[in-house]
Amino acid sequence: MLSFTPDIDVEKDLVRLQGRLIEAWSSILALSENELAYLHRQALVSTIGASTRIENAVLTDEEIDWVDTTLSQDSRTTSFEAQKGFIVDKLSKDRQRSIEEVAGCREVLTTIYQQAAELFPFTETHLRGFHHDLLRYYPQASRYAGAYKTTINKVVSCNHDTGHRLTVLNPADPGLITITAMADLMDWYAASIRESVWPLLVAIEFVFRFLAIHPFQDGNGRLGRGLFLLALLQSDDKYLCQTVPYLAIDRQIEKNKALYYKVLHQASKGEFCQDPKQYHYNSLARFFIRIMENGLQDIDVYRIRYANLQKLSGSASIILDCFKSSPEKLLKVSEIESQTSLPRRTIQYNLKALKDMEFLQRLGSGAGSRYQLIF
Repeated sequence: MLSFTPDIDVEKDLVRLQGRLIEAWSSILALSENELAYLHRQALVSTIGASTRIENAVLTDEEIDWVDTTLSQDSRTTSFEAQKGFIVDKLSKDRQRSIEEVAGCREVLTTIYQQAAELFPFTETHLRGFHHDLLRYYPQASRYAGAYKTTINKVVSCNHDTGHRLTVLNPADPGLITITAMADLMDWYAASIRESVWPLLVAIEFVFRFLAIHPFQDGNGRLGRGLFLLALLQSDDKYLCQTVPYLAIDRQIEKNKALYYKVLHQASKGEFCQDPKQYHYNSLARFFIRIMENGLQDIDVYRIRYANLQKLSGSASIILDCFKSSPEKLLKVSEIESQTSLPRRTIQYNLKALKDMEFLQRLGSGAGSRYQLIF
């Protein structure tokens, strides 16, 4: 069970969140399969983008949407290797590490969304498999992918404006301490996630203790946020687990990155504790509850975008496809004209409509205006 007792404020926040989850679940029940698939994909792409950018990857959601579309055309596990050259050339070679991270993160998250139920009870073998898949497209990680760390690692946050560096977490030492702590954590999680009154709090404690241990040499942050999703999906709270696939939780964490690192530091004062009851979880719980509430608001945003997509004319859809095929580009009217052979007046009319619906943004004015995709 939980290693801490939630304070009164956290309990009130949990009750409020539960009410909002029930409302969201009720609205989701009425949606078509096509709309649900659209909402889930929006959440998936946003989550991949945010989770990798939190770790300083550089791909935008528009570029990740394009990478996901490209890889989705071939569901085999070899699809990334087959398409890697094409993707790297398209998005430029200086982004290769980010592309590799996106491909690995996408693979792990897809497995979590599709197989969460089958992966219970969740074991260290599953965990190591996730880590291997997370890093499988990054050749330099081949020697340590799927294996616990052998050297000391730290989580350091740097303010690039002031140069101030903060040790967010000074994790467990490699070797026996990490091995023992992970065995204890996995046993605790399996016994707790479906027994607690508040499975969200179990998920929060699970992920924090994982991050405090930092068992792998690389990829702990991305994997930890994936484990948070897994825990929510494996809970026996139907309102929680059936709503989570439509929430871009990491997008909200990315928007509050400084606070995220701050509460991680506050929970442990930056030091690993062998006794998990020594951590301070309540501020962390309040942070994640707020993140979940903000994520629920995104569902309405995605629904509006889906409704707007259904309203697009054939010409507008053709123009939008031009941007989706080149997410890294800013296009002029003349460039769209050459790609589509549509009349200039038709292009200008539909660009305005796409801008008003917030599918595109306009940069510049007059003849030099360019347009870019908004995700």
